[in-house]
Amino acid sequence: MRDALLLVAVDPSIGGVLVSGPRGTAKSTAARSLAELLPDGHFVTLPLGASEDRVVGTLDLDEALRGGEVAFSPGLLARANNGVLYVDEVNLLADALVDVVLDAAASGINVVERDGISHSHAARFVLIGTMNPEEGELRPQLLDRFGLMVQLENCFDAEIRQRIVKVRMAFDMDPHALRASYAQEQQRLAQRIREARAMLPGLPFADDVHPTISRLCIEAAVDGMRADLVMMRSARALAALESSEWVTHAHVERVAPFVLRHRRRDGADAPGNDAANESHARSEQSPKDERQSAAESLQANGTANHEDTEADWGYLPPEPVGLSTVKSVIPLSALSAKKR
Repeated sequence: MRDALLLVAVDPSIGGVLVSGPRGTAKSTAARSLAELLPDGHFVTLPLGASEDRVVGTLDLDEALRGGEVAFSPGLLARANNGVLYVDEVNLLADALVDVVLDAAASGINVVERDGISHSHAARFVLIGTMNPEEGELRPQLLDRFGLMVQLENCFDAEIRQRIVKVRMAFDMDPHALRASYAQEQQRLAQRIREARAMLPGLPFADDVHPTISRLCIEAAVDGMRADLVMMRSARALAALESSEWVTHAHVERVAPFVLRHRRRDGADAPGNDAANESHARSEQSPKDERQSAAESLQANGTANHEDTEADWGYLPPEPVGLSTVKSVIPLSALSAKKR
């Protein structure tokens, strides 16, 4: 998760990070801690109950029709410019709003149009969306538009759990002392991001980068070309973070799991799995085996749907929350204990 957050901090055009995982796995903590590593260091939360006008901003049409200048009231996208836009429980947000946010994250520009009048402004922010898969999934069309995805799991390593608890307890007892102990490491991280952003445009690609990206995306049987572009940008961001002279296939291989996790087609679970081999295996299956597999799948799906229905009975969606200013957060460098 830390690696993925640093990549989008270097190049927000990657399209943001979707962090999926169960409750209590530091999703929100990591998102808040990233903001202070950025030059402007501000953190904007998009609440579930936000209207479209509150997100994109509003235009004063009466003033424009009277011949005056277009009066624009900035929304959350404008406030998040050069900072972090955090969308908690993004899978519960209205699809139309998710679409607008993803458009701005990918282009770096927000365009507001009302009755033939338009206004645009810079909206270059680091997008971080979090979700708990137990509360529902994003539609595939929206899922694909997140640049990177990280899947968190519960930690059952006793040593790591103790390290996590010790860091959190130290922060609760004296947040200023904990932050001071990680101040130098935080400064180094912030400096790495600034230097990486500066060298990003001129970083050359090695000859084997494009073939490696094409191979990995074909093996994953992804839809469209977005995965190729995101993998290219992510590999370049990683190379810049490491002050490399070239973007190499090694950088591509390291970012590929973040790029392909939410885009990989069924049957292409692991790198190197050839879709043609899977198709050949299906062609070798007899009609009887196919009918039996279909029946077993239908029965399993019916059972799962029945269980899901019972588990969701009486479920109430989370209440929308307002914006809040975070005075002090756990430094991102202090979260290294949670990395593995």
